[in-house]
Amino acid sequence: MRIPLDRDDERPLYRQIQEFLRQEILTGALQEGTRLPSTRGLASELGVSRITVSNAYAELEVEGLIYTRLGSGTYVAPGVERILRDREKETGLDHWPPWQQNLVHDSPLYASSKRDRTRALMSAADGTISFAPGIGAKEVYPIRGFLAAVQNVLRRDGSEAMSYGEIEGYQPLRATVSHILSSQGIPTYPEDVLITSGSQQAIALVAHLLLRRGDSVLLENPTYSGAMMVFRALGVRMVGIPVDQGGMKVESAETLLRKAHPSLIYTVPTFHNPTGTCLSTDRRHQLIQLAERYNVPVVEDEFAGDLRYGGQSKPAFKTLDPGGMVIYIGTFSKVLMPALRIGYIVASGPVLKLLQERKQMTDLGTSTLIQRALETYITVGRYESYLNRARRVYRERRDAMEAAIRTYMPEGTTWTSPDGGLFIWLQLPEGLSSSDLYPVAVQQGVSYAPGALFFHDAEDSSYMRLNFALHPSETIGEGILRLGRAVDLYRDMSQT
Repeated sequence: MRIPLDRDDERPLYRQIQEFLRQEILTGALQEGTRLPSTRGLASELGVSRITVSNAYAELEVEGLIYTRLGSGTYVAPGVERILRDREKETGLDHWPPWQQNLVHDSPLYASSKRDRTRALMSAADGTISFAPGIGAKEVYPIRGFLAAVQNVLRRDGSEAMSYGEIEGYQPLRATVSHILSSQGIPTYPEDVLITSGSQQAIALVAHLLLRRGDSVLLENPTYSGAMMVFRALGVRMVGIPVDQGGMKVESAETLLRKAHPSLIYTVPTFHNPTGTCLSTDRRHQLIQLAERYNVPVVEDEFAGDLRYGGQSKPAFKTLDPGGMVIYIGTFSKVLMPALRIGYIVASGPVLKLLQERKQMTDLGTSTLIQRALETYITVGRYESYLNRARRVYRERRDAMEAAIRTYMPEGTTWTSPDGGLFIWLQLPEGLSSSDLYPVAVQQGVSYAPGALFFHDAEDSSYMRLNFALHPSETIGEGILRLGRAVDLYRDMSQT
């Protein structure tokens, strides 16, 4: 394939290849189903590295113009005209009214970046073993038990289950949440609980209440990407604290509190997302003391605390709360099933009433039917039984992933060994980029969440987040084998 490359052009070589192929596809010169040259073959023909061709193909795949069939090759995608028409509607601004154009220019979330392109790639193709999602295993979901709970609620409550409920949430469910937390050493009263549509809404409610454009937030770096999305939308400045094996390095927090004057501290202290670490008890005490001294509220995001497989439990910040300093966020979506969209906020003082008002403005209340079904499911004892099963399965899968990493990943690879949660945080050997590796990994039939997605200040990273809960042990082994193969191939391509 003759692709004219100008090495004096300011455009990168991969971009020139991408634009040439894009034009060929658009004009019909490369028709639907046409097989493109292999990355090795095209790289050799053009006198460039294979990673250059892989990056060009990856960009075309994001656009929906080509697709890769594992073990077969790369092909021009069907329905190109429709794809282009839809994409022009998304990205072309000139034909939209001025107020819509202004929205785009003013939005901190609209600008594209390497991080956004990587996120777009994370929709894995058929046959790809994906370690990217932040959810539990579908085969472990308690679907039958929850279906029985829904049917029970419909028989018992009838039309009441289909009506609007209390803004603060279904009272028996709030009582159940308070009972669960109190049994875990977090004294909670039902009136302190606000039911939300997942923890993502909980984070958004708190952030919109407590933060204004230009404010600062102190958080782990890396941290949960969904929280950073909220902070970016608000135009908030994120001040990161590094993470080590003991969680957030609180030792550096006081200097940042003095300099940045944050309006909020956001932390995922237990089975941290993405690193899987747990904040040590000493650091928890230090941080809560600092928060009280500098009068900064702490938002504690406890997304997977029930999924503990070993180690000693640590006291929640809410347990250490001297009185009204901590807003605690929990969820059933990560532990049970994502589609539940049931989370909760635990807070005391005037802030709770203000959060209830925000909740009312947002959606008038979380689904009454799902709240009642969840409360029924938990009350009859199925929840604890499910947790025991999930812990056993996920512990085995964590161990299987660690064994596979030791076997198939190259020397110099490091990773966390979490006592719970869903994730292993893996660092590639020195000099390797998880973002640049990604298209090569997808071609080998495996995907992951590149580390850059979890840093507020990094376009690239050598880290990746791997979800060990999603797949059976044999699939995990095959996936890590493919990942190790992709690393070897990526190294070869970078050196040619």
